[in-house]
Amino acid sequence: MSQNRNTLLGIVIILLIVGIGLFYPRNQPTQEESTIKITSSFYPLTYLTEYIGGEKVEVTTLIPYNNDVHSWQPSISDITATEDSDIIIYLGAGLDHWMDEDILETINLEEKEIVEASHGIELASGDHTEEDEAEHDHDEGDPHLWISPYKAKMIAEKIYQAINTVDPDNSDYYQSNWEQLESKLTNLDQRYQTELEPAMGKTFFVTHSAYGYLAKRYGLEQHGVIGLTADEQPSTNKIAEIVDMMIEEESYVFYIDPVYSSDYAETLKDELSTRTGKNVEILNLYLANGPVDDLDYLEQLEANLENLKQGLVN
Repeated sequence: MSQNRNTLLGIVIILLIVGIGLFYPRNQPTQEESTIKITSSFYPLTYLTEYIGGEKVEVTTLIPYNNDVHSWQPSISDITATEDSDIIIYLGAGLDHWMDEDILETINLEEKEIVEASHGIELASGDHTEEDEAEHDHDEGDPHLWISPYKAKMIAEKIYQAINTVDPDNSDYYQSNWEQLESKLTNLDQRYQTELEPAMGKTFFVTHSAYGYLAKRYGLEQHGVIGLTADEQPSTNKIAEIVDMMIEEESYVFYIDPVYSSDYAETLKDELSTRTGKNVEILNLYLANGPVDDLDYLEQLEANLENLKQGLVN
């Protein structure tokens, strides 16, 4: 009797397990499977995407952090990673030209959301050098939109709209994150306007002419040793020309991005100090192509404001 009772109990348990399986299929999507897969061309776009998408997105960044974005080229594995994405985000404006030429023309774009972040945003002409014209395609204008909090907000909105389109079920979550990011960028833009107002009309000198959008919006003027691309080497004549301009402007602060070599900044500093007897400062002005000095993207934009104030206002 006891054995029959145990057998019957075993049958009941098996039937219960099978029944539960019918109501709860084993192929339930996991959290990882429901995550939106996004490919971003470089760090600023990745930062904005992860801020808006939070835990619901998985972002692959093609260009390694703090690499030169102008000269990078994708590999076969990069193209494969992009193929698996739900959303592809790139800047455009001639910066990541390989996205159009090497990736989007070769992969299946069906059911993919493509975001060209610079599309519809007015571009400045920028400062070109002969090296720019020979080596890179910036005919569309200055691509360095992300260094301006005002322009970055325009880019972030495009990213928000794309994520929301692909995953409308979580629209409240994305909207909350977007509104928080929008508020931070708006406040930072307002701080730039207010805190740099005493410096309006002044000129700042940089290694790389990537800060034109900052200069234009806040009433400043930039002069760079090199033009729109960061991988060229300045001539001796160009360094001498910048030294002459700094003497004329009575400017004794020179800005560099700490990721790149400061050798010619030191050469410029020595020449300017020798000719004027002044103490010349070298300060950071971040390009924000990756985390630097334990600062993320937004923190680098904030640091840029503080360093511009130090050189132009204080």
